[in-house]
Amino acid sequence: MTTSLHLNGQPVSVQAESETPLLWVLRGELKLTGTKFGCGIAQCGACTVLLGDAQGAAVGQPVRSCSLPLSAVGEQTVATIEGLKGREIDALRAAWAALDVVQCGWCQSGQLLAAAALLARTPQPSDAQIDAAMNGNLCRCGTYPRIRAAIHQAGQALAKG
Repeated sequence: MTTSLHLNGQPVSVQAESETPLLWVLRGELKLTGTKFGCGIAQCGACTVLLGDAQGAAVGQPVRSCSLPLSAVGEQTVATIEGLKGREIDALRAAWAALDVVQCGWCQSGQLLAAAALLARTPQPSDAQIDAAMNGNLCRCGTYPRIRAAIHQAGQALAKG
């Protein structure tokens, strides 16, 4: 069956059954491999993408694409790490590099998308707000202190303009 999506700012058509998890459509059919498969049960956050409204909100809500059927996407926009643009992700990428956040890197696209959604809603988050927003994005390497520091640094950069 053919399904239309609004992905990374572009309309795309995919051939997949409606119950196919979005992750498999992204990785298998569209070859967007930045979104990772981790646990397959929406517990680790490696497969995080952002769903936004059809009006093209700058940053949507983080969701786990491994457990999101294609039929549930509907008219919402989908942003993956390959297509996310904006002040928040630019500031986060700079902070990630400056603080050398990445270790193995498997979880990092999901971490960055969750952090971008947080900064879009809360430009100067507290430690507790960061912990709450990032809860569910697991890092087997334990880079949590560097992730938190990078989110703070990105928030400070955004505040300076």
